[in-house]
Amino acid sequence: MADHSPPVLLEACVVLGASSDKLQEVYQAININGSPEHLLVEPEVLHVLAPPFVSRSPAEIEAVRSHARRRRSFLWRKREQPPSAVATSIQACGSEDLSVPKDIDLMALPQLCFPGGLQVTNEQKDEQFHFLVFTDVVGNKTHGVVMQCYRPILEGTSVLKNGAASLKFPRLFSAYSFCVISKYPYFTALKDCLSCLSIQLRTCPLSDMEKRVKEFATKLALVPVPPPGQLHLTFTLCPLTIVLPSREDKDHPTIDLDLHLPFFSFRPQQLLQGLSCLLQEQRVVLFSADWATLTLVAESFLLFLQPLSWQQPYVPVLARSMLDFVMAPTAFLMGCHLSHFKEVATETDDLVLINIDNGSVSTSCSETLDLPGIPSAAADCFTQRCQTLQIHFDLYECHRASCTDVTEQRAKRRAWQHNLNRDIQRIALELMVNIFRDVSSHLNYEHRVFNSEAFLKSREPSEQLFYKQVLETHIFHFFLKDRLNKKIDDFARLEHSTRSEMQRMKAMVEAPRRPTMQEIQDRRKSSTPGIQVSTRRGMSLPNLEDDTTTSFKRNSAQSRIIASDHAPRNPPKPATLFKLPDFPAALSFHSVQSYYSELIGLLGKAIFSVQHENPALLARFYYLRGFISTLCWRRLDALGDFQNLYRTDTAIFPTQLVTWLVDSLHREERLQADRQPELKRFILKVRTENEKLSVQPDDHVKKFKLPQKHLHQEEFVRCVQECGIVKDVATIHRLFDALTDGQPRQVVPELFRVFYTLWKETEAEAQDFDLPSEVVDHLDNSECVYKLSSCVKTSLGVGKIAMTQKRLILLTVGPQGFLEITKFRDIQEVKIASASFLLLRIPSLHIKTSGRVEVFEANLKTETELWNLVVREMWAGRKMADRHKDPQYMTEALTNVLLMDAVTRCLRTQRSIDAASKLAYFDKIKHEVPLMVPKTTSETLKHKINPSLDLAEPQTVQVLLYTPGQLTGNDSKIERNPKLWVALTGGKVVVFDAASWSMQQDCIQVGASQLNCMLGLVCEQVWIGSQDSVIYIIDTQSMSCNKQLTEHRHEVTGLTLDPRDQHNSQRAYSCSCDGTILQWDTASLKVKRQLHLSCDRLSSIGIYDGTLWCRCGDCIVELKKSGTPQRRMAFPDDVPSISSSFSSFIIVPERGQLWTGCADSGELCLWHTDNHRRPSKRIPLPGSSGVTCMIRVKDQIWVGCRGRDGSEGQSAGQLGGPVLVLDTESHAVVKELQAHSDSIQTLCSAEDRYVLSGSASRDGKIAIWKVE
Repeated sequence: MADHSPPVLLEACVVLGASSDKLQEVYQAININGSPEHLLVEPEVLHVLAPPFVSRSPAEIEAVRSHARRRRSFLWRKREQPPSAVATSIQACGSEDLSVPKDIDLMALPQLCFPGGLQVTNEQKDEQFHFLVFTDVVGNKTHGVVMQCYRPILEGTSVLKNGAASLKFPRLFSAYSFCVISKYPYFTALKDCLSCLSIQLRTCPLSDMEKRVKEFATKLALVPVPPPGQLHLTFTLCPLTIVLPSREDKDHPTIDLDLHLPFFSFRPQQLLQGLSCLLQEQRVVLFSADWATLTLVAESFLLFLQPLSWQQPYVPVLARSMLDFVMAPTAFLMGCHLSHFKEVATETDDLVLINIDNGSVSTSCSETLDLPGIPSAAADCFTQRCQTLQIHFDLYECHRASCTDVTEQRAKRRAWQHNLNRDIQRIALELMVNIFRDVSSHLNYEHRVFNSEAFLKSREPSEQLFYKQVLETHIFHFFLKDRLNKKIDDFARLEHSTRSEMQRMKAMVEAPRRPTMQEIQDRRKSSTPGIQVSTRRGMSLPNLEDDTTTSFKRNSAQSRIIASDHAPRNPPKPATLFKLPDFPAALSFHSVQSYYSELIGLLGKAIFSVQHENPALLARFYYLRGFISTLCWRRLDALGDFQNLYRTDTAIFPTQLVTWLVDSLHREERLQADRQPELKRFILKVRTENEKLSVQPDDHVKKFKLPQKHLHQEEFVRCVQECGIVKDVATIHRLFDALTDGQPRQVVPELFRVFYTLWKETEAEAQDFDLPSEVVDHLDNSECVYKLSSCVKTSLGVGKIAMTQKRLILLTVGPQGFLEITKFRDIQEVKIASASFLLLRIPSLHIKTSGRVEVFEANLKTETELWNLVVREMWAGRKMADRHKDPQYMTEALTNVLLMDAVTRCLRTQRSIDAASKLAYFDKIKHEVPLMVPKTTSETLKHKINPSLDLAEPQTVQVLLYTPGQLTGNDSKIERNPKLWVALTGGKVVVFDAASWSMQQDCIQVGASQLNCMLGLVCEQVWIGSQDSVIYIIDTQSMSCNKQLTEHRHEVTGLTLDPRDQHNSQRAYSCSCDGTILQWDTASLKVKRQLHLSCDRLSSIGIYDGTLWCRCGDCIVELKKSGTPQRRMAFPDDVPSISSSFSSFIIVPERGQLWTGCADSGELCLWHTDNHRRPSKRIPLPGSSGVTCMIRVKDQIWVGCRGRDGSEGQSAGQLGGPVLVLDTESHAVVKELQAHSDSIQTLCSAEDRYVLSGSASRDGKIAIWKVE
């Protein structure tokens, strides 16, 4: 649906049946020849009723016309010209108001509304309903609900015989169809509406039918569709109260049908077969003797596939004249009457036939289904979960009192159905997550590559055929687009929340994939005795010619399955019902305007009642009022309401509708808007955004393919990243140097192919390591075996040397099983020596370990030099990781080691060791730069984390914010862990769990500009000030940025809270570089006060003892409560060698101190607040060339600095900007802390227990310091 189309319930109402002339002919023929039991007549369109139904002024009519011309046709285009009778019989409320596009084709509608044919019968039949779905060429769906009812033919007709009325004639009935067409799938609601209409039609004469239907259509055209969220609309259409449920959010479809209907027809096994056919995009035909069942079951099947969306032709109801559609060569989902089952099965091959009435799934060639099924572990979980569903309402109600009120009974049934639908959706979503959980592990987000071969090789052998089929489908392709776009939907949330602890730990580091000891234990526990684990090629090799087969054991599929008893559940959000006013008795222009005015008044009262309580509900009321104002042509009022969505919920902001409103403003309205500053700015913002070049997002998906041409360094980086070997650009550059050692600066395709093959074979071999149980039990759960030597003689006996990320072990040949050689952190020396064997000298590896007298010796022969490189690199990496409290160093060293191994095996020349040594990065810098970390730093540093883990290169840490843990509610026992919010370059925000320092959210995109400041509020919000003048608000529960404050005109540079405020009445302040300071009511998100400070650039603000202090570049200003400057502190002209621009300041009010720092001065200035003429003291900062940030923690001032010239941007072992700690009483530097290789950009405190420092892009890491 286009955003600018009016979101009203009714698109059109069409009346279909036989023309009066045709009925007269039929009646005369039957009167002469006798009355058959059933007679089929050709149906026609009798009336088309489409909004608008009221007249407007000429100018408004022209606006509607131009708007209508842009609307899409909602029915199929005709294959031939329609009969003139159809054209002449189409009636609406006047040609001037007809907004149905003139080129719309109604040719197919009669057949769809009478799929079994239009019958003339000799008996009255009850009303019958069925449902339609139309899909246009771009995939937009329109929905129809059809009611068939029978009326006597004689009524309203004149049948003459020999010039006189016949006195004896049979009583005949002809079918009429009333089709309500809507862009929204409100099947149940529209069926209720037509049921109400049927009551009126039973008693009205045929001559009044058009009038009654027009009144009915006019009323439905007044009903707006609720926006996404927990706001349902109700309206009364005598005698029923009808509910329009809203979508849960913008990514969810509207669900207004009974999702449990398929469970009445199919067992879970048959449901899984049907879903498997759809996932593999087969040609599927549904059959039932009930036309209504076809669409409802088809829609349910497609909803079970969410978030995967069916992309192929979809026609849930095929009329008898449309059976040739099933001959289409492409995949499709269609529905036929059960009477055509044999005909379709006989005439067409390779169809999947699903009989809804008997619950069978077969093919047109066989009574069984030969297609690969859904993986067994996921299928078993689905089957178990289905058994917990309570799908019988009567059982649910049997112990309750009988309802004596139909409205109450319907409400109970609706609530029960809503909960059941939610449970079914949850089970279906779990199935999709269990099937596709591991897809994200094989994606390269930067280059938008899916390594399908690697994914296939990671599947069980019995599953591979299913996945091979699915991976080639359109439905999976669009699913991949969403995953590569990092879409945060229910699938992503459930997949993330159900990860095992081991999966979470693996996600914290970018380590090569290997089975951990815990996974090996789980695999052995879940393996069935007597069943041999099958073998196959390496787990992620592409289809390479002449490849040897590598065997390995797979992880248990059960480890990837959500346990039904432990899957986390979010409580359903309570829905609010909003009742629309009663429809006007007279449907004239003025009565309709009065109806809209009454509705606007009710929405105004609703807005007033929730404006301080429920922002999400408030946004929905603003949306509805804005839309109703649009219908009333109150454009400025509508724009004002839509503007309020910025501060309440931008997720439902109707961009195209607002654009259309702005473009349609009349001159008088533009002049009126210019007199309202906020509205004027909003209109300017809309126009500016529309004038920008509309750059389409890059949503292509590539499959990894080996290169076919020579690779220069840039292309080599891209290929290595795409195939998932390593992301870090610096490491790939070293790999490029190793592979091109002594050669032209390019890698030939064959060399890359061999290298890639060896790398993947190494992964496969690691899966095949059959470790003894005592080894698995001895090692840590998170340890993995990464390298294994051949069987060699050592000083501890004969065996194989195995390397994990923590130690070396010897897998002995004898009964002892294994011995620990050394932990990497305990190594003191590694060298190559020679051992005598007969008359030969055999090279051997000597490792000296602290605490042991004897030296370990291994006669590794030709492997000695490589193992020497490997052990030395792991030793250096472990030392770096331990001394810098940064586990990523060990991960990087491990990656270097595996690359060395692959390079050595790939080159197989005398220079292969020299080439591999270029990857020994940590061993190299260990010799170039001393690894010793100052004692003070080592004692104070607790940990380091990398917020750029998922990115190819480090990003600058712009801002840090710590938010403490809290309970989710007053009565809740669930604690929320504290969080660390990290703002990176380009508007990216990464969130860490501050209890475990694990990454909780890898990227929340907040605009596209630099982020300058962050502020945490107790109302579960994080405010972020951006360079684009917007304050973005993140909901800490949903982790979504759905609110914006747009009152600033320029770059937002500062945010602060008044610390004296109570939690329930916090006052926030923001400032922008132009000197504007805004005070906010954090509950309503409205500006309570605005101040302006005249200065060149206002860079930050802070509140101390209730006084607002401002940093204005060359001065620090204290403001009075009135907003006027009270004191201004600036360097006097006679003070030399001090920068004239402040970079940060701290107030210590109890001591009357003001601490200031400058970006290009390596000293702090201490001022007394009662003497603002000059600083009382200047404190030199060792190792600093400038101050970037300061915070106060207890009685200390922590200062982030830029390093002196030549100390920044060096290798990982070197140090850049220091963090200095000063005492507020002695004014002395008490600690010099050095843990970053670039300047410090930001500091924040974690409850005065820890201080966190973030650095610029050459380092890009966050250090966590203990506070004493």
